Amino acid sequence: MKAATKQSRSRSRSSGSKWASIRKEWGLYLMLIPGLVFLLIFKYTPMYGLVIAFQDFSIFRGISGSEWVGLKHFEKLMVNDQFLSVFRNTVIISVYKLIFLFPAPIIIAILLNEIRKMMFKKVVQSIIYLPHFISWVIVSGLFINLLSLNGGIVNTLIEKLGGEPIGFFMDQNVFRPLLVVTEGWKEVGWGTIVYLAAISSIDPQLYEAAKMDGANKFQQMWHVTLPGMASTIVLMLILRLGSMLEAGTEQILVMYNPVVYNVADVIGTYVYRVGLGASDYSFSTAVGLFESVVAFTLVVTGNFICRKYLGRSIW
Repeated sequence: MKAATKQSRSRSRSSGSKWASIRKEWGLYLMLIPGLVFLLIFKYTPMYGLVIAFQDFSIFRGISGSEWVGLKHFEKLMVNDQFLSVFRNTVIISVYKLIFLFPAPIIIAILLNEIRKMMFKKVVQSIIYLPHFISWVIVSGLFINLLSLNGGIVNTLIEKLGGEPIGFFMDQNVFRPLLVVTEGWKEVGWGTIVYLAAISSIDPQLYEAAKMDGANKFQQMWHVTLPGMASTIVLMLILRLGSMLEAGTEQILVMYNPVVYNVADVIGTYVYRVGLGASDYSFSTAVGLFESVVAFTLVVTGNFICRKYLGRSIW
């Protein structure tokens, strides 16, 4: 009885301290309301529409009047040759981007951290992260002009050097690397900011101690900078795993064409074409739900592996 009474008192104290904290910081909690309302309206409320993945949905009969078909569309999904090709493209493009683009901002952040001329450092930072604010439509137009077969600067230079012009947007062997390069140009600088912030939180005394132990610059990076960034790296890796099947849908949608469908059509573009183009809303919803479940599984698995082997995780 005494133990139960103590537990009850501790719970009441904990509850009281929480409400006291809320009353004290009411302004900060008030600022949460717009974000929570946004999540509720645009993220959670639309989830009700997932039920059409289990229906033969008709826009005339609506959700309540459409026929329930269970897992019919998911069975169709698993045996659909076109979807299997799309899924393979998605995985390949995502793995390319993970291998080449995930380490890039880490390396750039470490190199920028070693620059001692602050003016030069700020200029470089501004230049590399500005492309993040340019829409993919503009980026696509920019690279189409640069890489065009007819008058593009790159192909003109290749011809002057005695080579054959390359159809970057028409060649299936070149298009995937082109996606990696263009996303790197646009997003790597923005990712660098996150890692620079992580580096700035490292205690300078650790570098002083490393110097006194005779560590050179490379050893300081390896033994001080990287361990200090480890938590941020793990966090960004887990979040990146969650978006593996997204594969840059907006980017591909504005850059690809029917000639490269075989290597560039990903789940996002496939859902767009099937859902809006063919008006097969139930099947496209099933594809989207499948993508979301796989993404959730990747996040949970990545978090578990990082916690077990690296001792760091999101939760």
